[in-house]
Amino acid sequence: MKILLTGASGFIGGHIQQALAAAGHEVIPADRHHGIDFKQMLKEDDWLPHLKDMDAVINAVGIIAETSGQTFEVLHRLAPQALFSACSKSGVNLVVQISALGADEQAFTPYQLSKKAADDALRKLPLDWFVLRPSLVYGPGGASLAMFRRMASFPLLPLADGGKQMVQPVHVSDVVATVLQCLQAQTTGITLDVVGPEPLTFAEWLNLIRQKQGKPPARILPIPFGPIVAMARVGRYLIPLLHPDNLRMLQKGNTADVQPLVEFLGRPPLHAEKAL
Repeated sequence: MKILLTGASGFIGGHIQQALAAAGHEVIPADRHHGIDFKQMLKEDDWLPHLKDMDAVINAVGIIAETSGQTFEVLHRLAPQALFSACSKSGVNLVVQISALGADEQAFTPYQLSKKAADDALRKLPLDWFVLRPSLVYGPGGASLAMFRRMASFPLLPLADGGKQMVQPVHVSDVVATVLQCLQAQTTGITLDVVGPEPLTFAEWLNLIRQKQGKPPARILPIPFGPIVAMARVGRYLIPLLHPDNLRMLQKGNTADVQPLVEFLGRPPLHAEKAL
């Protein structure tokens, strides 16, 4: 297949591009490194020249924190909506949207709401679509895993509410496998949560990383959630992942039923103990 892949230079997009090429697909990357700036791609007509002869489109563009030049509204909602509309007009029927776990009816942060807006727009179009909602994605080259490894390296971990928040990390290879399965699935129009095999507390996740570093479990220092958020208002300027909204999403929990993914892939996703 000839596939337009947006966000090909990103963490998830890069892994998808490698897998598509290895599977024999012709991948056309669409990102700033290849002359396509999402901030300039806000109308249907902006995308139409790039969709000629395409068999499918995979949208893997995403940011976890806004900057002065990158906003959720543009990158998550306006540009993807224009792209999806252009697909419908140009006859590119198969679209895979990489969304995010939590981009549902309970969404409450700008990150989640902007992803959900694009998802909803895609669902309304007469296309063969997939909306994939990954949880915390980790793997080689991932910024979040690098940050967690730094956090886990300390023998004392000061964590909000003792790190009791529930997470369900999924390895990037399972996200990629899900995308590849979408390209050959007989049934379309599917929204699928892409999660790891079982939930862990955030403290368990960090200690699992420590275990893989050959270190004993860390001591946990519980800190009330309020002061952590207050510190994040400053810390986010140094580490964007520490934005208060991201902490609020973590506090709510980031888990889902894994069984639909197992049925879609025909196997369970990788356990973190093995994948790390």
